[in-house]
Amino acid sequence: MKNIENIIEEAVNKAFKEKEIEDVVGQIKEKDDMLSEAYVIESGQFNLNTELLSKKNKQAHLELFQNYTKTLNKISSSLDGVDKTASNLNCSNFRSLKIDEVYNHNASFLHGLFFENISDLNSTVTMDSLAYMRLARDFGSFDLWQEDFVACCLSSRNGWAVTYFDLHMKRYVNTIIDLHSQNVMTGMFPVIVIDCWEHSYYKDYLKDRKTYVFAMMKELNWSVIESRIEKADKISKIL
Repeated sequence: MKNIENIIEEAVNKAFKEKEIEDVVGQIKEKDDMLSEAYVIESGQFNLNTELLSKKNKQAHLELFQNYTKTLNKISSSLDGVDKTASNLNCSNFRSLKIDEVYNHNASFLHGLFFENISDLNSTVTMDSLAYMRLARDFGSFDLWQEDFVACCLSSRNGWAVTYFDLHMKRYVNTIIDLHSQNVMTGMFPVIVIDCWEHSYYKDYLKDRKTYVFAMMKELNWSVIESRIEKADKISKIL
């Protein structure tokens, strides 16, 4: 028969074991939660039918886009394992990864938006379309939107020109993004995107960016743009 001391000792040992198991389960769950924070972005497939860009240009540009996406996914994975307790404003792996995340995130999604809204061989915008009416409303006329947008395209320093719905002002605005992450406005919902990096046009147009810009605008996919503006309209109603 066990004495009282043995019974107490066994009870204490059992409690410690149960606590250890509970701790291990908690650590596993915490790790699973951390891993679930990672995201994976897939490169979309785009059929660039335009003859205003060469086959080599299009292929090289699509490969560049895919590399940005792969890099973004790698950064996402690295952020899961980085030591967040060592984060600081002067020099830390976490800070570096977050900065690289913004750069590659914007590069990936801006390229996707650009490829999606160009290369329409039957490009047409009608005066009764939502896109035409919204741009004419906020810029005074559709022609004034075009003039302002072209100016943004010519002013971007290896970057992007974007027409976006401003969630703060509830109107459409043209803006310039240098590189992928400089001069990015807050509250942006992009509806029209043109790539103004030299790699997007130099092979076919050399230094003549204006001709390249006019070529891309000549084949804007207004069906895609219309669907984006429809979404922007829905967003504006709940702000």
